[in-house]
Amino acid sequence: MGYFLFRRTLGFVLTLITVSVVVFAVMNVLPGDPALTILGIEATDEALDNLRRQLGLNDPVHVRYLNWVGGALTGDFGTSHSFRVPVSELIVERLPLTVSLAVSGMVLTIILALTLGIGAAANHGKPGDWGVMFIAQIGIAVPSFWLSILLVLLFAVTLQWLPPGGFPGWSDPVGALRSLVLPTAALALVQGAVLARVTRSSALEVMRLDYVRTARATGFSRQRVLWRHVLPNAMVPIVTIVGLQFASLVTGTIVIENVFYLPGLGRLIFQSISNRDLPTVQALVMLFAAIVVTVNFIVDVLYVLIDPRLKGRN
Repeated sequence: MGYFLFRRTLGFVLTLITVSVVVFAVMNVLPGDPALTILGIEATDEALDNLRRQLGLNDPVHVRYLNWVGGALTGDFGTSHSFRVPVSELIVERLPLTVSLAVSGMVLTIILALTLGIGAAANHGKPGDWGVMFIAQIGIAVPSFWLSILLVLLFAVTLQWLPPGGFPGWSDPVGALRSLVLPTAALALVQGAVLARVTRSSALEVMRLDYVRTARATGFSRQRVLWRHVLPNAMVPIVTIVGLQFASLVTGTIVIENVFYLPGLGRLIFQSISNRDLPTVQALVMLFAAIVVTVNFIVDVLYVLIDPRLKGRN
């Protein structure tokens, strides 16, 4: 187990280093001059040169990369060109909303998917199974941003049960939770459709095994067989999709937050791209990439905890 964790940790660190190099390279080959973006086209050459020196733009590429990585490791991502404040402050201010949205979306996704997927597998070939698969197929085909618009039209405009967008802040817990209901549903319904199909397929494969038939023959109830014997042994592919979906939910908030006008990291990166705010975009892209890599690392470890036999295959 120790050697397995060492290999996975080493791969995790090397992947993060590779991602940081790619992110820095891509961000720095984009056309445009950050100094000119900050000062405007009427700035003098002397002012532009002074600002480039202050920003370190005249330093060699490898020096700028090492300075950026060194600062990132200490929480210093530079200063935002648009907001004139440290990028780390912007991230700390907006991160809780994005994480809350992603976590609530993931929890709702898992609840819906496990309930519908296991239910469909238990009623394989029956109308309930067909109905779940039909709904799941529609959920997979519908884009999350279009579903968001439909939810707003129904629950905010027509029924007026929930706010159409905006975020009152965590100082108003009830208002904050109400503002997250529609975005959470928009994320979870699409992702839940995918996970429900995977859960159904994995559960059906396990249900055909001998020990499940033995459990049924011993007189265990169907509910106990499904939730105590089938689901735990069908978890490896489910955990794989859950890990990928959580990373997708975090990055998918870029679209959802702009649809519902939520002040999270998704809206921040959209604003920063529009304003050519290179330090903020670079930090956020690296943060999203680090989340994806970290989630994949956690999933690898969970594989072994769920099924120790997989340790020798990795």
